[in-house]
Formats: sequence, C-alpha cells, structure tokens
Amino acid sequence: MLVRAFLLFFRIICFSYLFVAVTLFLFDAFIQFRDNDKDLLRYFSKKNIEAKIHYYQSGGREIRYISIDNPNASATVLFIHGAPSSISYFKNYLADSSLLKNAQLFAVDRPGYGYSGFGKPEASIQKQAEIIRPILDSLHHINHPVILVGVSYGTSVACRLAMDHPGLVDGLVLVAPALAPGEEKIPAIAYTIENPLIKWMIPRMLISANAEKLSHRDELTKMLGGWNKIGVPVKYLQGAEDGLVYPSNAVFAKKKLTCTACLDVQLIPGRGHLIAFSEEKLIGNSIHEMLELSHHFYLVKKQKEQHELVMTY
Repeated sequence: MLVRAFLLFFRIICFSYLFVAVTLFLFDAFIQFRDNDKDLLRYFSKKNIEAKIHYYQSGGREIRYISIDNPNASATVLFIHGAPSSISYFKNYLADSSLLKNAQLFAVDRPGYGYSGFGKPEASIQKQAEIIRPILDSLHHINHPVILVGVSYGTSVACRLAMDHPGLVDGLVLVAPALAPGEEKIPAIAYTIENPLIKWMIPRMLISANAEKLSHRDELTKMLGGWNKIGVPVKYLQGAEDGLVYPSNAVFAKKKLTCTACLDVQLIPGRGHLIAFSEEKLIGNSIHEMLELSHHFYLVKKQKEQHELVMTY
C-alpha cells in the first residue's frame, strides 16, 4: 500500500510539473507582449502614419526602435517601457494625433524585451542606459529639445540617462516611477523563479523582468549619488493606490530631485500601477506640458553654452 501510494504521489507530482511546464511554454509562445515589425508597421499604416523600424548594435546585442518623423517638430519624445513590455506598450501614444503635430516620436525595446534580445536580460541600469544612448546621440544634432517618457522600470533607465548624459536630455516625464531603493513589491515567487529546476521553463519575458526585479534595489542604490545631476524639468505621475511600486517613491523624488528646473509631482487618487493605460489623457497632457517646459529649458541651456563658448575665446 505504501509503495502504491508513493507511486501515485510521484505520478501526480510529475504530471503537475509537466502540466505547468507545457502551460508556461504555451504562454511563452503566444503571450509575449511584443509585435513583430510587420504587425507594427501595419498598425500605423492603417492610421495613415508613416512609421519606421530601426535596428542597431550596442552592448553586444541588437536593439530595435521605432520612429515617426515630423519635419516640423518642436521636440523629440523617446518612450522607454517597463517590465515586461516592449514598443507595443506605447502604440496609442505613438499614434496620438496631437502629439504627432508637435513632436517626432521614438520608442525603444529595452534590452531583454521585444526584439532587443528577447529573454536575455541586462540587470544593470547603467548598462541599459548606455545601450539606449546611441538613439540620443543620433538626435543630438537636432535643434530642439529631447524628452524622455519612462514607465515603471523605464523611469529608472530614463533618469540614469539624464544623470550620466545631461547634455542629451531636456525633460523627463516619469509614469509610475521606480526610483527609491527597496520601495517596491517583490513577490516571493520572484526568488523561486531563479531556481534552475524552475527557471528553464519560465517564459522569456518574465526571465528578463525577474532579473531586473531582483537586482533593482542594488541598481537604484548605485544611483543615489547622481540625483543632483538632473537639472531638467520633471513631471512625476503615479497612482495613489500603487501596490507594485509604492507611492513613497514620490517622497523620495521630492527629496532627491532638488536641482531640477521644476518638479511637478501628481499622485492620482484611486489608481494603481497601470496608469499608462487608465490615464492616457492625463499623461498625454503632461507630455504636452513638458514640450513647453523643455523648450524653455533648451533655449536657456543653449544660451549658456554659447556664452561659455564666447568666454573661452
């Protein structure tokens, strides 16, 4: 009887393990939070928007980004997504007619997501910023401001870019920001996923997200000495009921972002973490407001640069 009971138990465990593995493999195959190039271009073509897909090599991997040009643009906006996600997260924003009238729009697949090495994470925020930097380098010759719009983990990368390369950034719009070390929820399963017996069957996008989640506190700690390097105007938007990235990040932002041209912090009553979807209009309005703020910042910056250039001669 004991042998039979043990064999039955063993079979149940094996079947359950196999069932979970098959389910996760199917999840990985069909739910990836990303659109391929063809589907992305078809989406914008249906809206009579001319979008372009680009690839470049950086940090030992291929990075994908999308651009929607506007020869009459008064600013450039680069969207940086959270985890797990991709360029596809921002399709509605990239197709927003009011934004398209005033700006040229870009969005990038961060390392480990979309078509930028899907499932191959880069846990270092500083390295992620450097991998994305070539997009900003390519925009540096334009004569108008560059704004970064980051969502969730993407805010960490956006802020790191502004810290390390202040000359390339003129404004920040931070949505559901993850800025303070340790001020976010880490579910117990995040540690379980790293077990080799489990990790091999986890969907690739979750592998990337999990690696970032578990290293996030240390990575944000490395940024503590750099917040006073951010001088650009900043708009901070977060749900007051955010249970994933705690609203205490707003307190951290007010404490650390003391050198910005201006800081506007909004906690939205009754909203959780996914305000990029539930508050599209509010976020769109904030981006429009940042167009004006960054333009003023950009003009002052250029005047200062010209003055310093004259003084050197």
